[in-house]
Amino acid sequence: MSARRRLTTAIGAVLLTLAVAGCSGLGRTAVGTIAYETEREVAVVVTSPSVKGCHRLAPSGVTRVENNTLVDIVLYPTRNCQGKESIYVPTNTSNRVAPGALPWRSYSTIH
Repeated sequence: MSARRRLTTAIGAVLLTLAVAGCSGLGRTAVGTIAYETEREVAVVVTSPSVKGCHRLAPSGVTRVENNTLVDIVLYPTRNCQGKESIYVPTNTSNRVAPGALPWRSYSTIH
């Protein structure tokens, strides 16, 4: 193998490594879907949501959530992922709001 070809191969390998490392750190997502149903019985599916921050659900509230991602989530009755009445929903499970309880309005991921 010529010196030029080895150099080109080495540079290509370094660039590929940098590209993969750079992409994996940005925009990390929870692989899978989060499906929910609003109080008005509208079905919504979110594919691969970000693992960072607080995610708002439907303004009217959500009565049922299916967590089909590879990360656990926490549901909140507030729009800002705060409050004492949160509930933990592990991966590949679901939750339905109890009768008389407030609907879910936001969620965050556990990663």
